[in-house]
Amino acid sequence: MAELQVRKKEKKSGDGIGTMVDFLLANARLVLGVGGAAMLGIATLAVKRLIDRATSPPSDKEAEEKAEQKSIEESWKEAVLKKASPTLRRKEDLGLHCAPLSLPDPSQPIPEAAGTVQDKAPDEMKKIPICFTLQERLQDYHSRHASVPEAQREEARQLVLDIKAELQGFLRAKLPEIPFLALHLGGSLGNQLPVSCLDHACLLMPLVPEPDLWCFIPGQQTILSDPNFCMVKRTDLEYAARGSSPWDRFLVGSYLSSRTIVQLLHKTIVGSINWPAIGTVLDCTIKPDITSAELKLDVAHPNVRMIIRILPMVVIKDAELLAHCSADAPADNLWQQTFYRQEISRLQELDNSESGIRLQCFQILKGICRDCPALCHLTSTHLRHIILHLSTETPDWTEATLADRFLQVLEELIGYLDKGFLPSYFNDKLNLFSALKAEDIDELGYGLYQVFSEPDALLKR
Repeated sequence: MAELQVRKKEKKSGDGIGTMVDFLLANARLVLGVGGAAMLGIATLAVKRLIDRATSPPSDKEAEEKAEQKSIEESWKEAVLKKASPTLRRKEDLGLHCAPLSLPDPSQPIPEAAGTVQDKAPDEMKKIPICFTLQERLQDYHSRHASVPEAQREEARQLVLDIKAELQGFLRAKLPEIPFLALHLGGSLGNQLPVSCLDHACLLMPLVPEPDLWCFIPGQQTILSDPNFCMVKRTDLEYAARGSSPWDRFLVGSYLSSRTIVQLLHKTIVGSINWPAIGTVLDCTIKPDITSAELKLDVAHPNVRMIIRILPMVVIKDAELLAHCSADAPADNLWQQTFYRQEISRLQELDNSESGIRLQCFQILKGICRDCPALCHLTSTHLRHIILHLSTETPDWTEATLADRFLQVLEELIGYLDKGFLPSYFNDKLNLFSALKAEDIDELGYGLYQVFSEPDALLKR
């Protein structure tokens, strides 16, 4: 009776501590903000597990079986939490400690009948826990969920190329006064890179302004004084008056208007092209997006469903500028410099030098962001630049380090979110988080906490 009362008191004390921890964790985001909440949540969950173990009385066989046959999910979560938590000692070895296989007792008789051994083997195998490390989980997730088979990727690529050919022919016939180079496929499909999903593609439309009549104005030198938005200015108006260039019709003030160009293309693509007929020929359904300020095509094929974005682009003095046509843009003549080609080229160069896994890690993270709604604001650009930044600090990206680098990228993300500033790898004046609102950053911080606390739920998809 006395022993029962002691156990009840211990249980009550443990429940009290657990309740306090749960309350602190639930309100951490309101008190500490993004980075603090994510890191506190990670550390608190690990500490709570230690408290629960210390205050829970061992009950004979139950405690022994729990230690011997700990579930795969709990063991894996604990390894990730301890790896990520700044308050706990970091583990260099991420392997999980599964229950050791017990050797047969020499004093026990060995079954003589072979049939008896065969009958018992399946039952014995069920009792042996299967050991998965974080490394193995990530590799399985990549092969099963974050990498599109090559045949399916090629089919989607060919479909986009067929749509590109139809669109290009029509635009050249309909708008002969607008000089542009051949449309080309961008993104992973255009660069023959591994693809994590086939839900989107992009077609780049290179416009051709005369190099002696137009110049590139960096964002910090414009009236907005924003390094994220640059402009294209008309020059030599005293020698080449307005009308000398076919692009003068798109001038707003002295600057080339991205919005005016996109509006003309939008009107043509939505109202003039017979997409049902083209879709019938290509065995798919193509619908232009009439509600968006951007140029988008919704394509439904028997084997793939995707959004194709059409991006007008200007190249001036090696600077590649994409038309910024968002409905909430602060001006009509804004362009954004893109470093996509440099990003991919640098990642490939680094991976080729050491048979690295940077692109593989990128695909896994991209798949997780797609599966976790709270991480939807993290774009491919964010992930590529964070991996590039981390590559300068940590050079070893061999296959054996995949789990370590994956966790490091998540930790880097938390650090940049806490600052609210993610510098571009190629221009540290550009803040890649500038388009995010405070609530978006807060949601991302909580989403990263979910990745740490419930990784198995994401990687099992």
